[in-house]
Amino acid sequence: MSTQDTHFGFEQIPLADKQARVDDVFHKVASRYDLMNDLMSGGLHRAWKDVMVAEVNPRARAGFKHLDVAGGTGDVAFRIARAGGPQTHVTVLDINGNMLDVGRERAAQRGLTAQLTFVEANAEALPLPDASFDAYTIAFGIRNVPRMDLALSEAYRVLKRGGRLLCLEFSQVDMPGLGRLYDAFSFNLIPAMGRMVTGDAAPYQYLVESIRQFPDPDSFAGMITKAGFQRARYTRMTGGVVALHSGWKL
Repeated sequence: MSTQDTHFGFEQIPLADKQARVDDVFHKVASRYDLMNDLMSGGLHRAWKDVMVAEVNPRARAGFKHLDVAGGTGDVAFRIARAGGPQTHVTVLDINGNMLDVGRERAAQRGLTAQLTFVEANAEALPLPDASFDAYTIAFGIRNVPRMDLALSEAYRVLKRGGRLLCLEFSQVDMPGLGRLYDAFSFNLIPAMGRMVTGDAAPYQYLVESIRQFPDPDSFAGMITKAGFQRARYTRMTGGVVALHSGWKL
């Protein structure tokens, strides 16, 4: 693969084409995205996100300013806003307008509109000031960013000193016997469920394949360090199905 190519699932494509291909995936699944997360993870994504929010700990600081990237439907942002209370403000940033539309509607239903700002923008070039956020989260989104190094550098730029990056992402199963079951479930059942729920299996075939192309936890921790963060570490959960990565801007 040349330096100008990248992966789109198992397919090799020009790097310049990936963002549009990813956008198309999420345009198709936006209205059913959270439902499919429940089906694909057996509801475990809720517990994984709760662990991440507990690590953010927005109650620790009055006037907490948080940035949630690739979180258009608001699933993580709502948790942060509720955990921190009315003085916490969350900026929800996503490159996909359809996902943000879902998030705005859900925020209004929950009475959280005053605590949230929705921004349509690219994680690789955040239209946000330097040193303006206390914490940055991205859940199951970094693997869809064509240039992850740029996204991590931007995360570092917009965080305040003492701010923390938390990245929740699918990882590599490390429990004996679980890997084969997980592969069978992923490749055979998830695309079929996607077809049943959304009418299209292709986006979910991509999402399953994209997990396998994501760097191993040690390599990704190295990328976080290279972006300038200190104390990069990760915690495996559910036998390595996911990992919660973190780093500090010190």
